Amino acid sequence: MELQDKLYIDERLDESHMRYLTFLTDQQLFGLPITEVVQITQMQEIIPLPEQSHYVKGIINLRGQIVPVIDVRLRFGKEAVAPTERTCIIIAHVQGSDFGLLVDEVDEVVDIEAEQISTPPKIGADSNTVNDYLTGIAQLKKCENQKDRVVLLLHAGKILGEGEVASLSQSAEDLRAASMDRL
Repeated sequence: MELQDKLYIDERLDESHMRYLTFLTDQQLFGLPITEVVQITQMQEIIPLPEQSHYVKGIINLRGQIVPVIDVRLRFGKEAVAPTERTCIIIAHVQGSDFGLLVDEVDEVVDIEAEQISTPPKIGADSNTVNDYLTGIAQLKKCENQKDRVVLLLHAGKILGEGEVASLSQSAEDLRAASMDRL
């Protein structure tokens, strides 16, 4: 089954549960609401952008669209690793713009019931901003060939800091415009 085939969204689902695309980064399981996911693409050349945050890897050209790419490992304070054959880029749509999340591997699309989700703990000096990108922690019961799992649920738009989505989108738009001018 193609990765894009996994992204079927069932409009008939009620609000008691949502569908999430789960992925692994540094052997930790994360989930994004499927409504924020545009597509999944294999690893490809990433063109670095100067003067960006350390976790902004650069941009990719996705069928003529310039898309900024964030390394989830680096954003979450993990060590950088070389890409493998399972490394991929999840394209998310946030605040009117697309950006890519570089992850170790995509896991699956799962339905998560509201009662499976607990509020993430707020621990730290400024508990109002710690883990702001976490929307919940889901506990999934074991099923075929799997054990009980914990999924950290994310809000794609909050993975980036204040204003970074707009800034990266503007940088990508400027690069796209510059490349069109050269044609």
